[in-house]
Amino acid sequence: MAWHRARATNGPAEAINNLVKRVKRVAFGFRSFRNYRVRSLLYAGRPNWGHLATITPR
Repeated sequence: MAWHRARATNGPAEAINNLVKRVKRVAFGFRSFRNYRVRSLLYAGRPNWGHLATITPR
């Protein structure tokens, strides 16, 4: 219904949700949110290392 009224969908939000859930399934209990965040950004592909100032790529 929303598509016909506003030509907008929730597709991008669902894609991000799916990405986070896939990382969570593979994570097997990260102990810190920082590690979870880094893993999500790496899984998403081509991370902006400027956002991860405390981490240096190997």
